[in-house]
Amino acid sequence: MKATGFISLWTLVSLPCGQLANPAEHEDVVKHAIKLHRGKGAVITQRKQWVLESCRKLSGLLRQKNVVLNKLKNAIRAVEKDAGLSDEEKLFQVHTFEIFQKELNESENSVFQAIHGLQRALQGDYKDVVNMKESSRQRLEALREAAIKEEMEYVELLAAEKHQIEALKNMQHQNKSLSMLDEILEDVRKAADRLEEEIEEHAFDDNKSVRGVNFEAVLRVEEDEANSKRNASKREVDDDLGLSMLIDSQNNQYILTKPRDSTIPRADHHFIKDIVTIGMLSLPCGWLCTTIGLPTMFGYIICGVLLGPSGLNSIKSIVQVETLGEFGVFFTLFLVGLEFSPERLRKVWKISLQGPCYMTVLMIAFGLLWGHLLQIRPTQSVFISTCLSLSSTPLVSRFLAGSVRGDKEGDIDYSSVLLGMLVMQDVQLGLFIAVMPTLIQAGVSTYSSIFKEILRILILIGQILFSLAAVFLICLVIKTYLIGPYYRKLHAESKGNKEILILGITAFIFLMLTITELLDVSMELGCFLAGALISSQGHMVTEEIMSCIEPIRDFLAIIFFASIGLHVFPTFVIYELTVLLFLTLSVVIMKFVLAVLVLSLILPKTSQYIKWIVSAGLAQVSEFSFVLGSRARRAGIISREVYLLILSVTTLSLLLAPALWRAAIMKCVPRPERRSST
Repeated sequence: MKATGFISLWTLVSLPCGQLANPAEHEDVVKHAIKLHRGKGAVITQRKQWVLESCRKLSGLLRQKNVVLNKLKNAIRAVEKDAGLSDEEKLFQVHTFEIFQKELNESENSVFQAIHGLQRALQGDYKDVVNMKESSRQRLEALREAAIKEEMEYVELLAAEKHQIEALKNMQHQNKSLSMLDEILEDVRKAADRLEEEIEEHAFDDNKSVRGVNFEAVLRVEEDEANSKRNASKREVDDDLGLSMLIDSQNNQYILTKPRDSTIPRADHHFIKDIVTIGMLSLPCGWLCTTIGLPTMFGYIICGVLLGPSGLNSIKSIVQVETLGEFGVFFTLFLVGLEFSPERLRKVWKISLQGPCYMTVLMIAFGLLWGHLLQIRPTQSVFISTCLSLSSTPLVSRFLAGSVRGDKEGDIDYSSVLLGMLVMQDVQLGLFIAVMPTLIQAGVSTYSSIFKEILRILILIGQILFSLAAVFLICLVIKTYLIGPYYRKLHAESKGNKEILILGITAFIFLMLTITELLDVSMELGCFLAGALISSQGHMVTEEIMSCIEPIRDFLAIIFFASIGLHVFPTFVIYELTVLLFLTLSVVIMKFVLAVLVLSLILPKTSQYIKWIVSAGLAQVSEFSFVLGSRARRAGIISREVYLLILSVTTLSLLLAPALWRAAIMKCVPRPERRSST
């Protein structure tokens, strides 16, 4: 760039900028700026003349703007002093003048920001990608702020229009006498306006300045319904936002959670259609698996695969379906606890505590060893090993339903040991979720802060142990003083009406879930403890509650297993089938061998035979690895490829679990029966 052009540009930047008179003049100024920048077709006299004319135009526009602002101020004062105008008419006119003032000021600021943006671009290095990225980010921020201001101005114009309509209505009412019905409707209208003003939250204005809130560009997609609605007016479209969908630049999709007008009931029809579709397709898929001898849960997973992103892609509300499916986990663990009495828990508590801890430590040790050999970061190795050490409680609960169990006095029931170890793994899950932020920081920490990170992890472990002690103390108080009278009251109130009983039991489940969640322990543990506490009231109570809760559990479990299928990608499994089969078999065999080794050390000699069944029940990966994997991927602990490997290995291990379980049952269950017969 030549020196004269550079001086001319700085002359423009230094001027107080206003908006150009019309688009033609704006285009003429742009053409002259391009010629000056390139040094083509412009002599020194023309450059000086162009600068003088541009400065003269900008100065004139600025003076004209100041004159208009003074006139607007005088007009506002005149309106406020005019006694002939009603309050609504005054408010409308003043509001209109203020909006026009803002429009003039924003136009001036826009020109000033544009010139400074051009200055930054000319001073930048076109070879520096980082600098261009920062300039682009600044322009995006400016555009977002401009969009927010324009949106606010549009809202103010709507409010001004509303004030104008109110003023016209008041004038009409003053000129004619109203009937009794019109007066009633007018009172109702005013009451409705007050109600809307009271319940409106102003969430946009309240949150736009909150720290951590970002402005982003989104697309709003309206539901394309019948042809009769295509010619609807804009007001009708604005009133029908219940089916709108927002899509951001990262392709995340959002739905309406709370409308501005809470007086109108709305429903998420996408979610309703998704649940209906899952319910209809689960029936043939479940029948098919029953016919070929597989558990029905695999039919539900197949249903999710067919309807999910890797299949027909007909599920729109994936997050909502997964959220509803979590209630299936809650009720499943409640029924597990209902069958798992405190007496049985007391018999195997040492095994349940020691077994999962030893297995997790051994899995982490093997993970660090393989990670060192394969040059994987220690943070990633620890995370993957911990994920793979967890086993699926809902799956094993289905296996145990109706299984033959050794009840001989003195023997340890394998179902008690297995469920106790799974509950302890759920506790470990809560501990691991609590430690995950520290694990994320450890991935970027230097060696000088390793001691601090270890100390922080130890503090977190102490907090979790304290929370566990508090939970079990609360359970002891509930069992001793509250659960008996509570159930007797429910039973008395529910004679001839099971609704009160179901509602009371559900409320107790949610209470225990909330307690454990507030104490930073796994919510699943709270559901299990709720069932265990109720089971202490006797076998008859257990049977009555189970008959009421089982249908609810079965339906929600269908949604849960279908939501797992939404994250299964058959094409990826087919492409990498050899690698995935090798990894899955390695994980299953390793977990089985480690479980046998640990149980051989902690089980009594008289109960050594159950180690094969318990190990077979633990030799798969929990579906909660999906949750942990997604969090770790967002946090940068693992890559996309590792995340897909974890999902695929988890799915294949769950598919192999029934075969391994049946083999262990056929091998080991007859042994206690032969011993009892002798």
